[in-house]
Amino acid sequence: MAKRKEEAPAPGSPAWMATFGDLMNLLLCFFVLLFSMSTLDEKKWQEVAASFSQTFSIFDGGATAIGDGILISNGASQLNELDEYINSTGRTAEDNDAADYDEKNTTESALEQMQAAGLQQSEEMAELIEEMVAESQMSDAIDVQFNAQFVRLTLRGALLFDSGRADIRDDAVPVLDKVGVILAKYSGNIIEIEGHTDNVPITGGRYADNSELSCARALSVFNYFLDTTNLEPSMIKYAGRGEYVPVADNSTEEGRARNRRVEIRIYNDLSTRTYQ
Repeated sequence: MAKRKEEAPAPGSPAWMATFGDLMNLLLCFFVLLFSMSTLDEKKWQEVAASFSQTFSIFDGGATAIGDGILISNGASQLNELDEYINSTGRTAEDNDAADYDEKNTTESALEQMQAAGLQQSEEMAELIEEMVAESQMSDAIDVQFNAQFVRLTLRGALLFDSGRADIRDDAVPVLDKVGVILAKYSGNIIEIEGHTDNVPITGGRYADNSELSCARALSVFNYFLDTTNLEPSMIKYAGRGEYVPVADNSTEEGRARNRRVEIRIYNDLSTRTYQ
């Protein structure tokens, strides 16, 4: 019997592979269908978002969204927006820093201008007051200084009061009368009267300590101006600072004498508007 020639296999993939491919396609369609019908568990998303915020600091201020209306419910597009969000956040931070820097510079510039304007006002006031003090021949009794807020008149405590007392001395009345004339020219400005003492403790007497004595002395000067001038009481303030704001060394008699004083501050117009 003649041998039969073997037939070559048909070209193409094996039959089982076609069946397997059809099965994979069916499974893919099945899972896509399940995914399309699923809903987002918002609670779980909140937990995931909080975890990202605490761990990687992606979200600003603990926010749970990358942007308004851009939540994880948007699907895979959330990941595509992440890089854009991070870049825009960086630009926003830079812009905010620049804005803060400009605002700081503007504020500092405004403060410097106010400081300069106040200093000019005080200097002009001080020049006029020094002229009045000199004309009244009180240069030895009154020291005039100024800063950007006020002009300060300093009167020696020994000139105004006896030791340990708050009653104005008779020979101090002419000095206070002349000071009252000066203050009347600035009746629309805030005026402060401060009493100061040295650090020597008070033993016996009417006042328990230096704080009470300094308050009583400031009040005596305040009442004197109310009785002898037309100054508005609401524009005058008084306080006792005791021994706590010395201007000289309390270890010497000269220093203690300088610390026993009454200061009268006349605020300039700019400071008065700010103060009120």
